[in-house]
Amino acid sequence: MPSSEFQLIEHHFSRLGATREDVLLGVGDDCALLQVPPGKVLAVSLDTLVEGVHFLPGVDPEALGHKALAVNLSDLAAMGAEPAWATLALTLPRIDEAWIEAFCRGFAQLANRYRVQLVGGDTTRGPRAISVQVHGFVEAGQALRRDGAGIGDLVYVSGTLGDAGLALRAAAGEYDPGPHLIDIQLRLDRPQPRVEQALALRHLASAAIDLSDGLLADLGHICQRSGCGARLELPSIPLSPALDQFIRERGDWGVPLASGDDYELCLVVPRDRQAEFERVAAGLETPLRRVGEIEAEPGIRCFDAAGNPLRVGRGGYDHFGQA
Repeated sequence: MPSSEFQLIEHHFSRLGATREDVLLGVGDDCALLQVPPGKVLAVSLDTLVEGVHFLPGVDPEALGHKALAVNLSDLAAMGAEPAWATLALTLPRIDEAWIEAFCRGFAQLANRYRVQLVGGDTTRGPRAISVQVHGFVEAGQALRRDGAGIGDLVYVSGTLGDAGLALRAAAGEYDPGPHLIDIQLRLDRPQPRVEQALALRHLASAAIDLSDGLLADLGHICQRSGCGARLELPSIPLSPALDQFIRERGDWGVPLASGDDYELCLVVPRDRQAEFERVAAGLETPLRRVGEIEAEPGIRCFDAAGNPLRVGRGGYDHFGQA
């Protein structure tokens, strides 16, 4: 059993994830030495998960290992980047061998799926927190960005929205999803980064973002960077059976639009690429649905089935806006 930081690194992290030829030197030295392929640029993103903020105490550590990497791979997907490397900074209150083994198992399963190699990081004692930095490749000039949306472009989202937010409501005792609890809990604990979808569609989209803070907030980032607004058609928002039931019972569109933690893709597509985009999307495992349109007027406006505007009061999660 590891009894020191260095034994912990050697036992659990020195060979975590895939083995890649572009890693010249990985875990075990002062720095990793990495080779970026010719003609490509490096996409880098980092997310931190803090116990009590991003995950509940007592959460399954294997699921947490998956999620810690998944939320970062989702950022790479939003840029149309192919995953390659990761670093991990892990803060733990103590060495818990069973917890660490389960965490690494969840991390490694997803890392191997996307050929991600862990190339460095840090471990320290303190309140439980996890920081993962990911690195990926994208052809020079081909990255999907938030500032590429144009007036008249169409807005698409992958998967279904709001399940993770509904799972949090269920955990807080605010709502009973009945037989849907297991499904929505899985969406919260093990989000699936839409890497395959992004790589297949990146040449057809004009802008993209992953939905970590809710569709209203994240699409709002695209609109702000692109100098435009958007119209959303609420009947077109893709809902799971659990969310469909919730909306019929509560009429609260804030959950699918603003609760966050979905880690689906929001893609903006020029109209002249719509047919090709939908043809390619139809062959993917996870469906994409058109939910709105980019408009000149700033802001995001939501409309119900009758074409009436509907105000949704919440605009997404903000770490420093909730105090």
